[in-house]
Amino acid sequence: MELQSTAAEPVAADQAPPERERTAVSGWVLRAVATAHLVAGFAQPVFAGVYLSGDFDGLSWHVIGADLVSFIGIAQIGAAVAVWIRARRAWPFWASVALTIGATAQYFAGLDGALWLHFPLGVALVAGIAAVFAAVWMRPLPRRRKAVRTDG
Repeated sequence: MELQSTAAEPVAADQAPPERERTAVSGWVLRAVATAHLVAGFAQPVFAGVYLSGDFDGLSWHVIGADLVSFIGIAQIGAAVAVWIRARRAWPFWASVALTIGATAQYFAGLDGALWLHFPLGVALVAGIAAVFAAVWMRPLPRRRKAVRTDG
């Protein structure tokens, strides 16, 4: 068995050292919005539980939370558009659109009193919000650079 060196290969004098992938500003904005979305999404079942335990003020908090989740979802779509343009990653946009469509259905199901849809959709939305949160924090979202032509 031959031993292999783990040391990095030397870089030629005319080559730039490889740049470490770092998250671009648009990625950090998306991460911040996804974090706010997660906090607001996790607060919703708490407010619903307060209401269902008999404290009717919990319903007004649940309504305010629903508005907040909706607004943050729209902001997340905007941040995801920036990531799509700057980092050339489309999946955050489509995931954010899916969450916002689900939140809209959830909102109207709650207003209509359709708890048979409101409860399971709420569970699915919190899971989806948590999945998007984890996905945007797991890997860097670097800005994609165009290749430079050296042939003239």
